[in-house]
Amino acid sequence: MSLHYTLSVVQAPKVTSKAMGPQREGSLPGLNKSATLWADMARWFGDDIRSILNNLKGIDFNEVEELRLRVGQPLLVRTLDKDLFINQEGLAASPQKAYFIKHEDLASAIERMTHSSVYAVEEDLKQGFITLPGGNRVGITGEAVLLNGQIQTIKHISSLNLRIARDIRGLSLKILPLLLSSDGSICHTLIISPPRAGKTTLLRDLIRLISNGVPQVGLKGQTVGVVDERGELAGMWQGVPTYDLGFRTDVLDGCPKASGMSMMVRSMSPQVLAMDEIGHSDDVIAIADALRTGVRILSTAHASSIEEARSRPVITHLLDQGVFERLVVLSRQHGPGTIEGVYDLRTGRIL
Repeated sequence: MSLHYTLSVVQAPKVTSKAMGPQREGSLPGLNKSATLWADMARWFGDDIRSILNNLKGIDFNEVEELRLRVGQPLLVRTLDKDLFINQEGLAASPQKAYFIKHEDLASAIERMTHSSVYAVEEDLKQGFITLPGGNRVGITGEAVLLNGQIQTIKHISSLNLRIARDIRGLSLKILPLLLSSDGSICHTLIISPPRAGKTTLLRDLIRLISNGVPQVGLKGQTVGVVDERGELAGMWQGVPTYDLGFRTDVLDGCPKASGMSMMVRSMSPQVLAMDEIGHSDDVIAIADALRTGVRILSTAHASSIEEARSRPVITHLLDQGVFERLVVLSRQHGPGTIEGVYDLRTGRIL
């Protein structure tokens, strides 16, 4: 029997604040806040893991980035700066004393989190991950099933990597003025970063601020079209975004970026078109078509530096064609979301 594994919603709690400074969701005061968040995750697992997570102490959920389950290996929680192995008593003294994942743990999670509708996520499985309502992504490894050289699905799954999505309000306020042109419109902007460095979180906050407007910096609210192919930006659940992307934002969920851009431009007339992780050759054509309508482009790509970005043919083409006016480079040097620089690509200056 082969099993296909996925997880379901771990919705991020919403935090409101009158302050304009960065506000991390889930950062409200209270001794039981972290325990509540652990319990919200734990409900998707079987008895053993659920019990471990419900009773876990000493690990602030707000510092957690990943929960890793590997069959035959210890249960691992990855935080900002360390890997923690856990068991029924909490933190394990060594990996050997941690709780070891069994096939039954993953099978139980399947029943709880997919409601036995495994085939509903077959398309996502082909890409090696599933994006959950709420924006959390589950990476998957196992045995690839091929047909004519193309991945059809993944079976005998042995590992899951649940990445916790964060929403930090006001994160982009510092750089927002640098992304505005003289007439107050948004510059065509590309955000690059290595994995786990916060590019999706930054993009989400930029979308929200552009949509709502920020009078303090002279930005009027604009219509934003979001093509959310992997479901990480909006975290749609039955047509409703889990994350607040602003008053003037329309979301096309689960659609390939290239076709989604064309649909959005034709049907919703956005002033700004936003998408996460461009890199396919089809994206180039779709972006070129969108630019002819006067829409502004806001996107991200995987790369740890300008040099690495230029090693990718699609990104190199877009940069050489002068599509982007601003380049934002992120890193993890001082934690996720560290801004290494904002570049004016027209002049080559660091802003």
